Amino acid sequence: MAAESAAVEFRIDRRSGVATYLQIVQQTKQALRLGVLEPGDRLPTAREVVEATAINPNTVLKAYRELEREGLVEARRGLGTFVRRTLGGAPDATAADAPLRTELADWARRARAAGLEKDDVGALFTAVLDSTYSTNGTYPVGRSHEGDQER
Repeated sequence: MAAESAAVEFRIDRRSGVATYLQIVQQTKQALRLGVLEPGDRLPTAREVVEATAINPNTVLKAYRELEREGLVEARRGLGTFVRRTLGGAPDATAADAPLRTELADWARRARAAGLEKDDVGALFTAVLDSTYSTNGTYPVGRSHEGDQER
């Protein structure tokens, strides 16, 4: 009997400008942070991802190798790719995050009602997040906090 894949579906945005394999890596990390994926869960096979997204199987394998390099997953020959560890807070982080998630969902609904598009909300949230977590409080527009190189 084959192991059942965890309930994670990759969504590829071909217009995002982000490499497809990185989208898979980022979405996997997000699922780990949110508790959607837990140690022992099996990621979808490359074939399952290809069927769902119509991307090249080598792209999926590249993403899984990157996740393995980071120690987040491990490939088991003939069995699949399995989650080794989670990201984020304590095991009860989901319960602790619930009030924040509710507030953020309310804020997102208000932003949408105010006429902001999804990309506008994402840009606003990212700017606030970057300034909140930066060492000096702000990042100039068009600058990245990772090495502060021009985009």
